[in-house]
Amino acid sequence: MIFIKINWIARFKNKTFLLSFFALIISFVYEVLSLFGIVPGVTENDVLQISYIFINILGVMGVIVDPTTAGFSDSERALTYYKSE
Repeated sequence: MIFIKINWIARFKNKTFLLSFFALIISFVYEVLSLFGIVPGVTENDVLQISYIFINILGVMGVIVDPTTAGFSDSERALTYYKSE
């Protein structure tokens, strides 16, 4: 089993990770609601569509670009970011 070291503070300051994380949370909430038979007034597709529009606007403005993080694990250097000393 491979253990992945991740600097969560740095990840939560990464715009791309945050956008993906929020989309995952939205999907998770709708899956749990459907499991219990609860039908929200706003569909998951509507919420995700609005968030995709927002993401596209940010992408066009160049806000989300972060080419320094590759793969799933952070580099040894990135693991040291934002640590209290």
